[in-house]
Amino acid sequence: MEQNLFAKLIAERLGLRERQVAGTLSLLDDGATIPFIARYRKEQTGTLDEVQIAAISEQNDRLKEIQKRKETVIKTIEELEKMTPELERRIAGCWDATELEDIYLPYKPKRRTRAQVAREQGLEPLAIQLLMQRVDNPEQAAQRFVHDGLSASECLKGAQDIIAEMVSEDERSRQTVRGSFRRTAIISSKVVKAKADSDEAQKFSDYFDWSEPLKRCSSHRLLAMRRGEAEGILRVCITVDNEEVNERLQKQWLRGNSAGTRLVAEAVEDGYKRLLCPSIENEFAASSKEKADEEAIRVFAENLRQLLLGAPLGQKRVMGIDPGFRTGCKVVCLDAQGNLLHHEAIFPHPPVRQPAEAAEALAEMIHKYKVEAIAIGNGTASRETKSFVEMVIKNLSPLPRGGGEPHSVQTPSTALGLFVVSEDGASVYSASKVAREEFPNEDVTVRGAVSIGRRLMDPLAELVKIDPKSIGVGQYQHDVDQGKLKRSLDQTVESCVNSVGVNLNTASIHLLTYVSGLGPALAKNIVDYRRENGAFTSRAQLKKVPRLGPSAFEQCAGFLRISGAKNPLDNSAVHPERYALVEQMAKDQGCQVADLIANKDLRARVDINRYVSSEVGLPTLTDIMKELEKPGRDPREALEEFEFDSRVTSIDDLMEGMELPGIVTNITNFGAFVDIGVHQDGLVHISQMANRRINHPLDVVKLHQHVLVRVLEVDRRRNRISLSMKL
Repeated sequence: MEQNLFAKLIAERLGLRERQVAGTLSLLDDGATIPFIARYRKEQTGTLDEVQIAAISEQNDRLKEIQKRKETVIKTIEELEKMTPELERRIAGCWDATELEDIYLPYKPKRRTRAQVAREQGLEPLAIQLLMQRVDNPEQAAQRFVHDGLSASECLKGAQDIIAEMVSEDERSRQTVRGSFRRTAIISSKVVKAKADSDEAQKFSDYFDWSEPLKRCSSHRLLAMRRGEAEGILRVCITVDNEEVNERLQKQWLRGNSAGTRLVAEAVEDGYKRLLCPSIENEFAASSKEKADEEAIRVFAENLRQLLLGAPLGQKRVMGIDPGFRTGCKVVCLDAQGNLLHHEAIFPHPPVRQPAEAAEALAEMIHKYKVEAIAIGNGTASRETKSFVEMVIKNLSPLPRGGGEPHSVQTPSTALGLFVVSEDGASVYSASKVAREEFPNEDVTVRGAVSIGRRLMDPLAELVKIDPKSIGVGQYQHDVDQGKLKRSLDQTVESCVNSVGVNLNTASIHLLTYVSGLGPALAKNIVDYRRENGAFTSRAQLKKVPRLGPSAFEQCAGFLRISGAKNPLDNSAVHPERYALVEQMAKDQGCQVADLIANKDLRARVDINRYVSSEVGLPTLTDIMKELEKPGRDPREALEEFEFDSRVTSIDDLMEGMELPGIVTNITNFGAFVDIGVHQDGLVHISQMANRRINHPLDVVKLHQHVLVRVLEVDRRRNRISLSMKL
């Protein structure tokens, strides 16, 4: 019953068909993951995508929270013996959290208020009498309540306190004030004078005296103000025209013009200013922060998705270099599977400055370990190290292999790819438990260089080992709701891992953890089984992994790949539950499954309508045919090399008007940050991204995109660079 109601409510809220939502909720309740549902249960969901399924899941969780809250509300009111059939009906039909709290507010346990004290003094009848506004002589009416040292004026004051609280808890009054806040609220920030000249305050200088309508305040500005407030640099408030709101409330509560009416008017104003306005201001402060959090998390998640789905170099022998000046450059050599073969430090830069020795060592490593590509971290000394390595590659001479065959670096410009790789989070990884387990005998510098090299080979496989908040693609990630952020980022990582697919025989525990239906324990069991029994030769072998039961197998099997498996479908996204169907297709064409994959003409002759059944519809059959066309294809783009402008290496080299190549390193609501090779990213404001109006920077750029920018302004004091993509 509850699921049917939830399906109806969610369908209305998201603009979906009730049947789609009901099918999705049923699968979620059975423990199916979002990637699995989106990929393999399209018939049940009506081909909903991951974003829509995630929205259904989120709405379902919210409704469950409201249901739980309603149970608490009902229990409390019943214990007070104030439950009525009408009140019970209203609560049962309420599925809005704010409305539910308004209904509950008069019955909600609260600290001892002035109104509560007045009620204990027996003044509630006087308050009700005043509210009727037929009292011409309030002092005389109050005489009946004088006792225990209470004067008539004190009785009237107590009655006004009761009325003020009634106003503040009245649903209609709350909606009136909410309406004013929704339409006209202004958010303002001012600097705390004692902090205005401090260095830490300068990053908030734009908000030293700032105000704007709350409904137009972007998430990044709101979060910036709230961060300044949290750091004690700004004072932030949300205000409305109090006189206008009070006037609206007076019209709701006042009748006539008696002396009692004037007392009620005073109580209404007091109730608004002392109780109702602060309450609604807090409510809007919380709701605007929640909205800003959601937007910041959405942008962070999209940036993370683009980063994780960055172009991989693939399984090649890679040299990873963590550049540095004083401590030298840490160099590692990795085999095609990312295993560490060798590491050493070279010192081509000041203060040690041993370029000849460093060049000789680098050349020897390139030849000895048959390096096919070089990854250089983008941190300190990156530009200098890249120039040095380019010089070494240019001067390489071919050396014979063991069999006398010349090494492929005879044409180094094409044989050796040279790439600058983001090292954000590499230091976090190098000091982590994961890195210690992988390289217990190596220090943090070696682990960091390994991470840089592996990021070039497969960004996704390496970045899943690092807390997404340490990767450097978010704004205000420490200011937003941490629980929501973690859920969103985990969901993003899971989506990316499953959309790419995972090599069952090479994947780390961390990568396997994000595969649909697995998790840390099963991921470890798979790696342990692989270590003890050798490489998997079929997906069916997964059933032999301890504790990996039928449900987990159903969820994970389609996302795991086995290169070179006897059954070619084991290296595809075709789910094992549909192997028999593909085999029937091949049989009907008089061939084997491998022939069907290899021969376009054979696939063209397959009429998928013949294979529609009660379990399998056209969406699944269409997916199967696409997969047979390119089994196990990687959806990520090809990797491109990039060169910074050789004229600039520091912010002092920049001049207004320069046009420079750059790489997009971070995307926010207000623009994109671009690395132009001067150790300080520049900002392309959203207004400078195109010669047309755009809704969001993501409409124009994506993470790690190569762009051409023009220098607008250089603020050396604040270390800020303003750029434009309008060339």
